[in-house]
Amino acid sequence: MQTWLKGKRVGYWLSEKKIKKLNFQAFADLCRKRGIDVVQLDLEKPLEEQGPLDVIIHKLTDVILEADQNDAQSQALVQRFQDYIDSHPETIILDPLPAIRTLLDRCRSYELIRRLEGCMQDDRICSPPFMELASQCGEDTMAELKKHKLTFPFICKTRVAHGTNSHEMAIIFSEDGLKDVKPQCVIQSFINHNAVLYKVFVVGESYTVVERPSLKNFSPGVSSQSRGGPDRNTIFFNSHNVSKPESSSDLTALDVVEGDCRPPSDEVIRKISRNLREALGISLFGIDVIINNQTGQHAVIDINAFPGYEGVPEFFTELINHIQVVLQDQNPESPQFSQNNTAPEQAASICGDRACPAASGFVTMATKETWLLEDDPSNSKRLQHQRLSCNSALPPNFQNCVAPMATKASSQ
Repeated sequence: MQTWLKGKRVGYWLSEKKIKKLNFQAFADLCRKRGIDVVQLDLEKPLEEQGPLDVIIHKLTDVILEADQNDAQSQALVQRFQDYIDSHPETIILDPLPAIRTLLDRCRSYELIRRLEGCMQDDRICSPPFMELASQCGEDTMAELKKHKLTFPFICKTRVAHGTNSHEMAIIFSEDGLKDVKPQCVIQSFINHNAVLYKVFVVGESYTVVERPSLKNFSPGVSSQSRGGPDRNTIFFNSHNVSKPESSSDLTALDVVEGDCRPPSDEVIRKISRNLREALGISLFGIDVIINNQTGQHAVIDINAFPGYEGVPEFFTELINHIQVVLQDQNPESPQFSQNNTAPEQAASICGDRACPAASGFVTMATKETWLLEDDPSNSKRLQHQRLSCNSALPPNFQNCVAPMATKASSQ
């Protein structure tokens, strides 16, 4: 047991469903073996009475969405949580509420991916073209699709990236299928990827890549002019039914492997996860990556806050290691510890799955509508997990934010 960890307190708030699914009691037991106290938080009660807290782990996505829909009880819970954060800037939040709001909005997260692609300047990485449809398709829709470089087929998704409805999607094959688009939604170009999805589960500096089934290859469905027949019908599907480990669907049955079928590059996955951590200041998230079977490029098609970590057997170990790292940052006199239990001077030199060089700096975005670095001397004690500044010109429910400090590069 690390003696300097003794007496540290970690609070957590997860839904009962999430607690059972993750068997989170096992995590609490692991923490206690390292001398860390674990407290299940009750947001119905003042958090001051449940502290002090060195770290808070949460998945407040449902509560945040309900609060944004003007549910008074949820608004009170979120405000109580935020009040505690404001009163205790020394408490580490996994993860910051502004960053979670960004991930709850597919438009915001896709724009983030697009801008990060431009910053990374890596030909192995691409962001699929996308646009929002706020109203029914009309005479100008095709022109808008062309303007945003969208081609058929494309996928329709809800703008909100969480909840049961967020998994309901549709594949539109032609102009005739535009009648099936249900606004408000986000449409994203479909990229053929040989029916393989790579789920990247990130915990701080570590990540695990898990292969899942995915949609098979499709071609544009326009046939009425070329062959005299009807256009291909829109396909409606639930992404959970397609890409869960146990999924079995006709939509994932690949007729033939086409083009490039290489696995994802560890270097590229490291780069993507590191840049997302730096841009949002988050630690617990998932990235959905597919490989374009024509170009071999890695395309990020979704980002998820605090995913299920199915297929990650060492999730609790990785999580407590990350907590130890962030607590160590507050305690310079504590023994140096990297998330892979390797001394810092060794970590940067290891090649392979477990470590990589540290990040060299910030991700900067030169636009008026993106993430802002906070420059407030009064907040000098606020940790990187909380120092998030939002542009007030953006819609209040979904504001893009960025942490002002770069984190270490990813490992594993």
